[in-house]
This record gives sequence, structure tokens and C-alpha cells, in this order.
Amino acid sequence: MAVEVDKEWRKKEESYWEILKKYPTVSPFIITQIDVQRRGVVYTDAALDKVDAKIHQVDPYKDRVAPSSLLLRDGTSIITHFTFSTSKKTLNSREPYIVDVADDKIVLVDDDRIIDEVIYWEKPKFYDKKTSFGTPMQEVVDARPQRFSLSVSKYCHFWDKPGEGCKYCGIGAAGAKYKGCANERVNPEEIKEVMKEILKEKGRFTGVVLTGGSILSGDELCDDELDAYIGALQAIGTAFKTKKFPSQVNSTALSERQLIRLYEETGLTSYTTDLEVFNEEIFKWVCPGKAAHISFSEWKKRLYQAVEIFGKGQVNTGIVSGVELATPYGFKTEEEALKADFETAEELASHGVGLKHDVWNVVPNSIFFKQTTPSLDYYVRLTKGFYEIMQKYGISTEMDNYRKCSMHASINLDRI
Repeated sequence: MAVEVDKEWRKKEESYWEILKKYPTVSPFIITQIDVQRRGVVYTDAALDKVDAKIHQVDPYKDRVAPSSLLLRDGTSIITHFTFSTSKKTLNSREPYIVDVADDKIVLVDDDRIIDEVIYWEKPKFYDKKTSFGTPMQEVVDARPQRFSLSVSKYCHFWDKPGEGCKYCGIGAAGAKYKGCANERVNPEEIKEVMKEILKEKGRFTGVVLTGGSILSGDELCDDELDAYIGALQAIGTAFKTKKFPSQVNSTALSERQLIRLYEETGLTSYTTDLEVFNEEIFKWVCPGKAAHISFSEWKKRLYQAVEIFGKGQVNTGIVSGVELATPYGFKTEEEALKADFETAEELASHGVGLKHDVWNVVPNSIFFKQTTPSLDYYVRLTKGFYEIMQKYGISTEMDNYRKCSMHASINLDRI
């Protein structure tokens, strides 16, 4: 399913180096993060030789293993485990970045030019242990350099009905194998066991993020999903002496009644539900399952209700930035897309909702696998715009900043 690289793409858009000069107030680390996540990476044999499975978090790569993701020198994470390209024929119309070795240092390379040194993520100690159920602990709880996270449900039920899965999502499209399996949903008893091990690693983690596929069943839409999050959070809470602990749930948009239960019955401190697209008509096209069950306006209403419950600065929403330009029904120009994104962002922020964006990388299995992402300039302007809107409305980035996640470029700007 590979897509041939557009050999003329470098002539059609400003280069990484030109963008660095164009936006001197934006950290070069953030620009690097955006572009690598936009285009993906490949590894040379020399770079793979630097991987040590006893030290690093790893994922399968060709017939070897590669680092799960990368760190830049300032601590900025580059999430690459879902952006692997397996050859120079990529799922992107641009060449991926290359991770190589120079002077015995691991470096990021583009167009035969070294960008910067990179670091492989080190795995936590609990990754080498198993629960009493025989499950590897890393399959129960995942880790980033800043936080630990877990998937409450490994299957998204928007994929139950053909044509209702989100079109950018490769995880959901490939996730049918989890449906009905014993490990489709996380086991709270295993969470308790892993938490005891996590707390032994002093100073590493700043919080926990819970997410997972949408679960639509229950007396009310998503009641079973709500119960799954409550059960998981209560299991995590057994490790803490305080009622509340640094935590975030990223779920389907829950109703006001469900949100109150989530807040009152757990130690949860912050809440996210992602609109994915900041335009109603494109939202219906890109996320048909979401739109069929919870309308665009209702999704926003539930975000505003969440702010009333969790507080300003403790609720945000995100988009898969770039899908709003997908063909044939997306915006026709980057200017048009940015205008629409900022208009909706202003509306959301005026109600106390924080903003973030995930850089769209065209991934295997997704319905959009032949699409092309926007320019680097587009992403930098979107990043600056979201951050400036949050500043305008006095919304803190603390709940999801570089110390809690480091994936969202606009929020990462707060460290500069």
C-alpha cells in the first residue's frame, strides 16, 4: 500500500531550514518535533545497532527492533511508534527523516544534512515484570519519559458498523482482532499490581493518562465506557494516599451526568475529549461514527459542561491537525483551513476549553492512507495560533504540558 514519494515536493513548499528562519520565536525543537511526526522516520542499520532491548523501549521493525520513540536534547518527545515507514516507499508523499549515527552519536538526518542529536526512550523497570495473571506489565500500562498511560479498551466500537470508523485512524482499522478478546478491556486487579511497581521508580512519572477505544453500550450511550474508566481510576487510586492524583481521561464525549460520576467517584483531575476536526461538515465526513452518535454541537456542549465540573484549565480538546485538508471534501487551501480552525478554537477557548493538536501522519490501514499532509508552515502557524488563543483566554497548559505529555506542539510552547 505504499505511496510513491513526490520527487518535486521540496520545490513546492518551504524547507525545514527556511521555516526555522521564518519563525524565530518558535523553538527549533518544536519545529523538528512537528516535521518528524508529519513525515515519519526510517532507521539505518547503524542506528538500529544502538538499540539495546535491555535499556530501551522497543517495537518490532522489519526483522529487528527499533526504539519505540525519540527524545530531543531539550526533552521534547517525538512520538514515532505509529509513524514507522518501512522503506523509502512511504505512506507519505514526502521522504521520511532518517535516524543514523555520526561520530558515534545517534542523529536525525534529512536530505543528507544532520538536524540534531536524538535519544532513545529508556524503559521503566516494571516493563520486565509480569502480573500474577501472567501478563507482561508493559501490556497493562504504557510509559513515556514523562508519564504512564493505559488503554482502558483496545477496541473502538465505532468500527462495528462499516463506514463509521474515523478515516485517519490506523489503530481502529486494525483493532478488530481485539473485539471480544479476554484482554479487550484492562483488568483493574492487574492495574493495582503494576501501580505498586511504578511507585518504586521515584521521580520518573508526573501523572497518568487513560484513553482507549469508544464503548457505546450501556443503559445510556457510553455508560459501559464510563464504568471502565471509573474502575481503572479507582484501581490506580489505591496507590495514592490522597483522593485526587495527577490524572487525565481522554474518552468519548460523556454526558453531564456521566462526567459528574467520573469526577466524584474517582481521583481524576483533568478531562479531554477530542473533536478531531474543527468544522462540522468535515467532522461528519472524517468521523462518521462520532457524528452519528454525538453531534458536533453536542460534543462542544459536553466540553463546556466538563469545564463547569473539572474547572477552567482542566479540560481540553484536540484535533488530528491536517485531516481538515483531506480530499475531496476537506478545505481546498491551508488559509481557509486555518481560518476555520482558529474560529472554532476561539469559541471553545471562550468557554474555558483548552486546545491541542496531534500532527496527522498518514498511517497504514487507515482509510486516508493515500492522502497527503499539509506543509510544515501550516503546522507551525496552527501551533502558534492555538497557543496564542489559550493565552488570550487565560487557559493554563499545565494539565497536558511538556512535563505531562510532550506530544502536543502548541502546548509545548509554554516551556520556551
